Amino acid sequence: MISDVLAEAKEKMTRAVEVAKDDFATVRTGRANPALFQKIMVDYYGTPTPLGQLAGLQNPEARTLVITPYDKSALKEIEKAIVNFPNLGANPSNDGNIVRVTMPELTEERRKEYVKLVRAKGEDAKIAIRNVRRKAKDDLDALLKEVGEDDVARAEKELDTLTKNHVDQIDVALKHKEAELLEV
Repeated sequence: MISDVLAEAKEKMTRAVEVAKDDFATVRTGRANPALFQKIMVDYYGTPTPLGQLAGLQNPEARTLVITPYDKSALKEIEKAIVNFPNLGANPSNDGNIVRVTMPELTEERRKEYVKLVRAKGEDAKIAIRNVRRKAKDDLDALLKEVGEDDVARAEKELDTLTKNHVDQIDVALKHKEAELLEV
């Protein structure tokens, strides 16, 4: 029972770290990265669809991304979705077959805004991990009568170690992303 609670907590914490890393990847640096465009939702025949499902994304140059739609009728909608996506600042151009996106250079002020955004995303992930810990602790407390105080105390120490390890993983990813953002 205790092992089930700890295994579930570990799985959820690991998932929270993965989500945080994915979120960090969507915050742009000075380069055009296909991961930046994965969360863009395109209105495809009235259905919001992720851009990655509608088109192939290639990165021929550092600041340029080429989007080749599988269905040419979606070109205008793809272009519109890119323009309307917040915090991207991209300039798409459509030549009838592909959409070419050129990313502007980042100013120092913009880089600092992105660092704040990444820190907020990191804090959200840490909160998610702490919420998982809180629920697991409540589950362990509910098992107190069945398994005994010593086993629950050991499990709580293990849970705290688990929580610290996952929070540290977020901190490492956050430091890496901040360094990447502030690199000129």
